[in-house]
Amino acid sequence: MNTEQMHMEAVSSVTARPGLRRRLATSQGGFARFVCWAYRSVNRFAVPAPKVVVRPVLWLFLLVRGVYYFALRVFICEPIFKAYCTKYGRNLHTNSFIHWIQGKGDIIIGDNATVGGKVSITFAARFSDHPTLEIGDNTGIGYGCSFTIGKQISIGRNCTLSGDIDIMDSNAHRTDPASRLAFEPPAPDEIRPVIIRDGVWIGKHCIIFPGVRIGEGSVISAGSVVRSHVPPYSVVAGNPAKVMFRLKNPNQFAQAI
Repeated sequence: MNTEQMHMEAVSSVTARPGLRRRLATSQGGFARFVCWAYRSVNRFAVPAPKVVVRPVLWLFLLVRGVYYFALRVFICEPIFKAYCTKYGRNLHTNSFIHWIQGKGDIIIGDNATVGGKVSITFAARFSDHPTLEIGDNTGIGYGCSFTIGKQISIGRNCTLSGDIDIMDSNAHRTDPASRLAFEPPAPDEIRPVIIRDGVWIGKHCIIFPGVRIGEGSVISAGSVVRSHVPPYSVVAGNPAKVMFRLKNPNQFAQAI
């Protein structure tokens, strides 16, 4: 008997003997039916929840949870993040997560900024003595945002980054195939700062590529891949992102009045 025949017989013997769970599920015997009934009964089991009993339990749970996350944010997460910052303004807040920060660089944050959720910041000191992340006044950074900084990423005032957004001023590898296969780092001229002006709103799951400049008051629709400059007061969407329509410039409107 050759190896293939032995393998086929082993497979046949396994398939000919169904497992215990399958035998119980397909059997019409009294014991098997009892086991299936007991299994379904346990999965459907529930206890009454009168409001007079469960409401106090809910309030106690919410109180304990609120106190726990308040203490975690105020006494652990915010102080650790502030220790990473080179400079930060008044009322800087984080959420109850410790941000993931790698490398050595400058983090400069203005007043009333919020870096919420769990944010990843990676500095590459190879290209600059002080790679810098700047976040302006009244700007909010959502959960899951990622910043890769070889030289500079600058975010203006009154901006909103919704969450799960990747912004990079470097692709982290060379564009030349041979150099990329050799795992060589990007050339210095391939590190291009990203500048995001005031009042920009970036939707979830966007990717902002190196060298991009996003004009004041623009909106980047969720899921967009931005590879080129965005004019001020524009709404862009798609991959690659294109201008869908223009927004009214409130400054021009005020001057007209």
